[in-house]
Amino acid sequence: MNNFDGLKIGFAVTGSFCTFSRAFEQMKILREMNAEIIPVLSFSGSSTDTRFGTAADNIEKITEICGRRPVMTIEDAEPIGPKKMTDVMLVAPCTGNTLAKLAGSITDSPVTMAVKSHLRNSKPVILNISTNDALAGSLKNIGMLMNMKNYYFVPFSQDDSRKKPSSLVADFSLIPDTISSAINGVQIQPVVR
Repeated sequence: MNNFDGLKIGFAVTGSFCTFSRAFEQMKILREMNAEIIPVLSFSGSSTDTRFGTAADNIEKITEICGRRPVMTIEDAEPIGPKKMTDVMLVAPCTGNTLAKLAGSITDSPVTMAVKSHLRNSKPVILNISTNDALAGSLKNIGMLMNMKNYYFVPFSQDDSRKKPSSLVADFSLIPDTISSAINGVQIQPVVR
């Protein structure tokens, strides 16, 4: 297992609620690898109760894992870049909505501001996609981001090709390996599994 001793990882969570448990598991693993985690929650992630858990419970879990409350406002995310708070920014899960905003340089949430602010230092942004329209409306945004400097993808595949033929989900277990590659400027391969 890699040792991320001293590595400051921004861990941004967006609204693919069905994958939150996998994201939280990876937060724990990264902490066990001695990474410092700066959690960031999208507006929907910090305010929406779903069948997968309440917003309050999710905030509590993240706080317990990371040892700090998540960033939940645009104002609190803005200093991430100027203060050089992160070495790597991970968006896990990254929804189709967030992909579109990042591809279009739209900054209207704590997560998109965290990414924009982090990018000012030319450091890696890692996207762990989870979206039902990845092979439909979001495909162009994935393509754009794959061709943009400093963006890397956790390897992904179709999660249910019969019932959801346009859906892709990244392999959360490959987050540490993707981080290791990205900090060396390399996209882990194969990216499509």
